[in-house]
Amino acid sequence: MAVTVTDNRPLTFQDLVAWFDAGSKPASEFRVGAEHEKFVFRLGSHAPVAYDGPDGIRALLEGMTRFGWQPTMEGDNIIGLNRGMANVSLEPGGQFELSGAPLLDMHEICDETGRHLEEVKAVADELKVGFLGLGFTPIWKREDVPVMPKGRYKIMRNYMPKVGSMGLDMMFRTCTVQANLDFGSEADMIAKFRTSLALQPIGTALFANSPFIEGKPSGFLSSRANVWTDTDNNRTGMLDFVFEDGFCFETYARYALDVPMYFVKREGRYIDVAGRSFRDFMEGKLPELPGETPTMKDWVDHTSTIFPEVRLKQYLEMRGSDSGPWSRLCALPALWTGIFYDQAALAAAWDLCKDWTAEDHNAVRAQVARLGLKAEVGGRSVRDIAVDMVAIAKEGLKRRARLSGGLVDETGYLGELEEIADSGLTPADRLLALYHGPWQGDAGRAFETFAY
Repeated sequence: MAVTVTDNRPLTFQDLVAWFDAGSKPASEFRVGAEHEKFVFRLGSHAPVAYDGPDGIRALLEGMTRFGWQPTMEGDNIIGLNRGMANVSLEPGGQFELSGAPLLDMHEICDETGRHLEEVKAVADELKVGFLGLGFTPIWKREDVPVMPKGRYKIMRNYMPKVGSMGLDMMFRTCTVQANLDFGSEADMIAKFRTSLALQPIGTALFANSPFIEGKPSGFLSSRANVWTDTDNNRTGMLDFVFEDGFCFETYARYALDVPMYFVKREGRYIDVAGRSFRDFMEGKLPELPGETPTMKDWVDHTSTIFPEVRLKQYLEMRGSDSGPWSRLCALPALWTGIFYDQAALAAAWDLCKDWTAEDHNAVRAQVARLGLKAEVGGRSVRDIAVDMVAIAKEGLKRRARLSGGLVDETGYLGELEEIADSGLTPADRLLALYHGPWQGDAGRAFETFAY
């Protein structure tokens, strides 16, 4: 759902605010975008896959062009693909990400996801590599993971250890599933941002799917979620200000202004400005670009380097969930679509969390990483809230009445989440049961059991 910006004139603060506001659209134009990441591994050895070589990541990307994908180049390196409004991007450790097109409903989303997975599997089978959807790689050490040749990642790799202990783990050893959804106005954005941010930890629990680090239970059901608690607190977290009176587009723009920069891109080259101020940039005070002021494209790039649990662009991006199997890749956008695109559902979802304090938000975010559905917030178990949340989303999807072939609505995509919430067992709990049972302490079995 990315918007290309070509305006190169100098910016004012109101321009920055207006860029967010420009995402507002009538409900008839609301769309859903789905994103998911997956680890690429060698069949047999379960080893990570390097970029170069006849069966490396470059070969995988090049092989995808047979399906009409156009390569995205950085110098001589292919670093992504695009087809229409969808793209495939290369994450820092070689994770493969589909950023889907903005689509009408879950039926289209699931068709897109299925087509993508079939295409990548056709190429991957020839290269003897597979894909794994977990939130954190179950066995790889950080030093085992090859580095991808992408300019922005080099800058991030150098900067991350300065601002947190687990930023490199986030880059190289995690995978997520996300959903992008629209808003109709500033007031609609506020309602959706507050509701989804408060409930993001509930989503984290429902999708918790990463209980292993380096072959052993980590003590967390979502090792991925735990990583985000100490990646870079200047650009992550629950954003307490979203729940304060007066929150608006301008508030978020001021927050984004104060998030330290990573880079500025000029003529295809990344300039390292990590830790610098965008405010200084607006005043022409960056030592690396003396006298130069930012373009709108610089602002768009900068907003993409902010990583809260919910991120505002010209849409809202749900960021709190572990990647998983094919069946749950469609469940995540279905959950949030059911809540966002039905007013009664949005109001009911807000009722679940409207009385929570900033302390509640931050405490439950930390708790669910370790306890999943057994965590508590506001005097209730996360499991009970999850049951209600999924039921609200289901009713929202039912009222949307978007039918496939005139027969089936979107509620079926929530079936697996209903089962997880009702049982109180996260996907991670089930992985641990396999580890302690049939797998006999071999977390590497995940590569065979759950490979795409």
